[in-house]
Amino acid sequence: MLIIEQMKSEHFSDAEQTLVDYMTENPQSLENMTTTALAQLTHTNPTSLIRVAKKLGFKGWTDLKDAYLKEWHYLNSNYNSIDANLPFEKQDNLLSIANKLATLEHNTIQDTLSLLDYQNLMQAQEKLLKAKEIKIFGSHTNAMISQDFVTKMRRINRNVSIASTFHYIDYEAYHSTEDTCAIVISYTGENDVMLKCIDMLRERGSSIISLTSIGDNTISKLSDVTLHITTREKLYSKIANFTSNTSIIYLLNLLYAVVFIHDYDANLEHIIEVGQIFDSRRISSDIMRENKTQ
Repeated sequence: MLIIEQMKSEHFSDAEQTLVDYMTENPQSLENMTTTALAQLTHTNPTSLIRVAKKLGFKGWTDLKDAYLKEWHYLNSNYNSIDANLPFEKQDNLLSIANKLATLEHNTIQDTLSLLDYQNLMQAQEKLLKAKEIKIFGSHTNAMISQDFVTKMRRINRNVSIASTFHYIDYEAYHSTEDTCAIVISYTGENDVMLKCIDMLRERGSSIISLTSIGDNTISKLSDVTLHITTREKLYSKIANFTSNTSIIYLLNLLYAVVFIHDYDANLEHIIEVGQIFDSRRISSDIMRENKTQ
């Protein structure tokens, strides 16, 4: 759940509600405002700020303010004029649709990039490199779009498999070990099947990397590392999962890249060597032609 959503659902005293109302109506004013100044402006006591922070699950006011402003800046960033849920309209011509989808995809990747944290990415790299096996847990759709990641990872001799809700996902979680790194994909972060799997994975000492939406969702809380999916789409009032799918694919490509770069020369040499042996595709363009050496 987003902080702004928690603010709407939590019960506050009159003084606390005054503070919350000011936060929601004037977020841009909070960044450089001290607790004393905010208390004076809202005619409340500084201790009310601490109580609000505690009710929203934060240690103190500064932690709440920083997290709230980060969320507000993301949600109100100039994503673009294209609606992630309805990126084109029925009167658009074919080229207009093509341009809008291209713009949407470009901005989705930039949006996902803005959510990345270096420390989280480094931790994800460490867990993937340490693992003897990597398992992807996701819905049938997320499992399908993860197949390319599996193929790329197997090409550099990494043991990667997919456990989707279409198959025996519980068994895969149950048979995981301390040497397993699980990549759990869930846009909502509240998928009951995935939560059950995470409980089993944690019991078996597996490490967990989640790809999920922003906000304080359960899957994110239970994961060792979280990489955030761009969070712009509604659940079903949309033409398709354009932005979430693009964001997931980008994050999986990034995870492949951080594994690849750890042993860059050896991985590249291995891919070329295997390609020279097994890739017999015919081509009709010199651009694609390889200079094979024996």
